Amino acid sequence: MRNSGFKILTEALTGNKGWKANWRQPTPKSAYDVIIVGAGGHGLATAYYLAKEFDITNVAVLEKGWIGSGNVGRNTTIIRSNYMLPGNEPFYEWSMKLWEGLEQDLNYNVMVSQRGILNLFHNDPQRDTFIRRGNAMRLAGADAVLLDREDVQKMCPFFDFNSSRFPIKGGLLQPRGGTVRHDAVAWGYARKGDELGVDILQNCEVQSFMIEGGVCKGVETTKGSIKAKKVAVCVAGSSGRVMAMAGIRVPIESHVMQAFVSEALKPVIPGVVTFGAGHFYVSQSDKGGLVFGGDIDGYNSYAQRGNLPVVEDVCEGGMAIMPMIGRARILRMWGGTVDMSMDGSPFIDKTHIEGLYFNGGWCYGGFKATPASGWCYAHLLANEKPHEVASEFRLDRFSRGHIIDEKGMGAQPNLH
Repeated sequence: MRNSGFKILTEALTGNKGWKANWRQPTPKSAYDVIIVGAGGHGLATAYYLAKEFDITNVAVLEKGWIGSGNVGRNTTIIRSNYMLPGNEPFYEWSMKLWEGLEQDLNYNVMVSQRGILNLFHNDPQRDTFIRRGNAMRLAGADAVLLDREDVQKMCPFFDFNSSRFPIKGGLLQPRGGTVRHDAVAWGYARKGDELGVDILQNCEVQSFMIEGGVCKGVETTKGSIKAKKVAVCVAGSSGRVMAMAGIRVPIESHVMQAFVSEALKPVIPGVVTFGAGHFYVSQSDKGGLVFGGDIDGYNSYAQRGNLPVVEDVCEGGMAIMPMIGRARILRMWGGTVDMSMDGSPFIDKTHIEGLYFNGGWCYGGFKATPASGWCYAHLLANEKPHEVASEFRLDRFSRGHIIDEKGMGAQPNLH
């Protein structure tokens, strides 16, 4: 079944009785070519691209909960490619290009909204840093526009430009950045992957790996033993715990990152805006709510909830640039368990155990990386070599001294 305007009209006139489930509820096979552990955005995207691009359809995606119960349904929906370092920027720019064609590719409305992302700066050194970043983006084929104070005032006249502590002096704009409906991304990839023959196994938790003689031959799950030629782990904040089952210690810490939605307001935020003197980012949903977030909670946790000090810090950041939101009520809040690498950059690599692969360490950038992460992981699984835009995402880069220190936005264990 394909979604179309004609299908919607037909169902509307016939009482919506012809809709079918978006994906099957299959019984696990005894063996697969590839098992993907984790049915978040990255895991589902990997399965889809394995089937579509590399014709590997004997694939199972294992999820301990339900589709959308993890970080793919617990983020602030932002997509962007405003990175600077050569190990990161080409990857995220390619991900942006995949986002731009994703709805047509999946035949599913994931609500890609390229309204732009504006990074504010508040002093001259920060301006110079953004100029450097913008130039690096343009060299990598991305779009970047430096705005002065007057340009920002035209876009957002309600900002506090005359703040004595944080005067707004301009910003770096990526017009192609924006937001995407996070749940719809999971549903779209799951639906299309299932259509291509991928088995999506919900409520199927991995309990251990079947490792014999240094070779991973499958997994033990709550639904029994399942063998596979290759096992690909892709579990975000649970990376440390899952990889420990294979005796592997990954350079990742799990932290809670909170997000918030305000009550519905009239349209005011033109796109995505970030505060330059603190960690605060905000956009406005189609329903009118302000969607915003900030720093991770400063402690290790696997809980999908946070604490009040971060709530206060995030709200203070919003008030610093938009005092007008002080009377808006927070409607709801949630937490996602994010996998923070030590340098702020991810991993897509083989492990030393034959047949076992790892994808993780996405820090603050997991959602926007979804399409490229899935494609590059599928490329690695199919060809046994990294994709050119993900060639630096190696597990051994710390031992080799080849870190990708993007803004120092990793776990920063020295501070926690």
